[in-house]
Amino acid sequence: MSSDVTIDYSDSFDRDLKKLMKDEIKGLAQSWQKMFNDLSKRYAGKPDSTIKPVLRREWKKLGGSPSDRDLTEYANLISEGTDIKVKLK
Repeated sequence: MSSDVTIDYSDSFDRDLKKLMKDEIKGLAQSWQKMFNDLSKRYAGKPDSTIKPVLRREWKKLGGSPSDRDLTEYANLISEGTDIKVKLK
């Protein structure tokens, strides 16, 4: 048994797809922002070595694969109490 699907690549399809992707990306950015805000509240002033494993775990939950360099950089910012802002371009 086979089933055929036709996709109309009209201008409205392209526009709708872009909107859907934009909404999805905005949601992901909000999730990342929440993660950084939560970690900053809980771990400001703590050593990087305490923050990095927690940051790695939370980062992976959001589908990321952080390098050790990224973890060190963000753990340092969190430790210093620096406000991390996730921005969309």
